[in-house]
Amino acid sequence: MRALLLFTLLISALFAEEHNYSYKKPGVAPVDNKLYVNECAACHFAYQPGLLPSNSWKKMMAGLENHFGVDATLLDEDFKAISKYLNDNSAEKAMEYKRSNKIVRSMRDDGTIIAISKTPYFIKKHREIPNRYIKQEEVKGLFNCIACHTTAEKGIYSERDIKIPNYGRWDD
Repeated sequence: MRALLLFTLLISALFAEEHNYSYKKPGVAPVDNKLYVNECAACHFAYQPGLLPSNSWKKMMAGLENHFGVDATLLDEDFKAISKYLNDNSAEKAMEYKRSNKIVRSMRDDGTIIAISKTPYFIKKHREIPNRYIKQEEVKGLFNCIACHTTAEKGIYSERDIKIPNYGRWDD
């Protein structure tokens, strides 16, 4: 009996490793960089670096003079520090986190999608939400994670923590 249990655990571990299901942590790593928060979260939600691969962050940082229609240019030293933080904590470097792992596995190009809401994983997870809930004033768009994900700032995007304004708890 013991041998069968040990064999089953070994096969399960090998299967998980082979299929990249070995993540141990939910969501994505929370933001822990004061400069990033001060500079980026001054205008929008401080998206966790684990929501995009490093190539995407590099492309985004290279275009800060027109960052989604706004000039978000940084001082050179801040640019270097924030770029390093995003690269060091990007999705492919945080594969132990469930969402980062799934985002990386969903990417079919070279990883230069700069809008988190345009990643295949994100699109798949949000495809059933009616447009009227996304476009309403309290949400404004899919870019506004904290409007519906009550634990987004902690890096947790669990379905049980979703509360859509003027709708309520989302149950997929």
